[in-house]
Amino acid sequence: MSVTRAPSPERERYVAQIDKLVNSQVLHGSESLCKLLRYLAEHALDHPGSSLKEYQIATEVFGRPHDFDPQHDSTIRVQAGRLRLKLAEYYSTEGAEDSLVVEIPKGTYVVSFHDRVAVPAKARLATSAEFSQRNVTMGRTARRWPMVTVILSVLLAATVGVIAMLLANESRSGVQRANVNEPPTPAVFSTFWKGFVTGQEEPWVIFSNGAFVGRPETGMRYFDSSHDSGDAILDHYTGVGEVLAIHALDRTFGLLHRQIRVKRGSLLSLDDVKNNDMIFVGSPAENLTLREIPNSQDFVFRRLDSGPRKGDLTIANVHPQPGEAEYWIGSPSHSVLTEDYSVIALVRGLNPAKSVLILAGTTTIGTQAAAEYVCQQNSLEELLSRLKSSSTGELEPFEAVLRVKVTRGVPVESEIVALRTGKP
Repeated sequence: MSVTRAPSPERERYVAQIDKLVNSQVLHGSESLCKLLRYLAEHALDHPGSSLKEYQIATEVFGRPHDFDPQHDSTIRVQAGRLRLKLAEYYSTEGAEDSLVVEIPKGTYVVSFHDRVAVPAKARLATSAEFSQRNVTMGRTARRWPMVTVILSVLLAATVGVIAMLLANESRSGVQRANVNEPPTPAVFSTFWKGFVTGQEEPWVIFSNGAFVGRPETGMRYFDSSHDSGDAILDHYTGVGEVLAIHALDRTFGLLHRQIRVKRGSLLSLDDVKNNDMIFVGSPAENLTLREIPNSQDFVFRRLDSGPRKGDLTIANVHPQPGEAEYWIGSPSHSVLTEDYSVIALVRGLNPAKSVLILAGTTTIGTQAAAEYVCQQNSLEELLSRLKSSSTGELEPFEAVLRVKVTRGVPVESEIVALRTGKP
């Protein structure tokens, strides 16, 4: 049943279930989601039947300024979507036996409580009886073949022993061959990626997946907050550049004998960012989580608000140095892509002990070029020759802009056109 004006015993039961969710393994470490869940639950109990607005949640829960505009900032919709996923995960795992289910129906911010439908007692008894009968039958059959069981067990043990010896010999031979044939990892890879491979946990690679509306079979376009409903967003797709960028990163970390964890941007929480080293693939125009964490300061993504290319995405030069452009912009959207620009930025995370690397272009091809630039020996050597290292050998924060030449949709040449080092 949905919450109406709850009497005291029911309210205590609902509050206890919220406490159980907040203290669960699924929501462990997700401080912002726990805070959101408590707020929505308290509102549902104190003001049954009344709805909540995004603006109210943004200002009262997440501390957004009073000029917060939900039509241009999807933070609340994203966080609510993540909370729904966490609740579904909880009730399919550690909360599978809970009698009370907490839900946030899609399209609303109102918490509802429902009693789980119990299995009828007669059905449980019938199932138990059938199970017991099967056990009796199986036991009678098993007692007829004790000797067969012993013989089969001995043969199985002998077979496993032989297979284990063969695999051990093959493994040792394979390791020896790999050590002989595998070329050493170039030193520049170990230097550049040191901060991401020395930790206990694998770094997370977060790729952008733009907000679309429509269907693949009938046509899709970018979400427009001025006249599209947030419930119609389809975030299942990403660019080819992001795919190839992840491939390059996976290959590089393989050379360094480490793995990466890949996740799409729309499913990431700020609590994830606090506890892990992160590599963001794609610009803040589509990788929306980047708008909520420390980002590049000198080279930022902005759309032109006037002129013949109004609305096109650029990389703005916040503090131009002599001879530098005020912003960089690639080929016009109505022409063949022959030039793009990208940002490579290493910054401190929400937790200063963690690192964030941003690899982003104004198009998906520029994003691919940025990732490949830090995954190739010759370009890494060029970049490292211009960067600074700390006393521990780790790179200090930096921001760089790449000019990317594109031929037939493939980045064929990239060069640094602007660089800032030693950023705080």
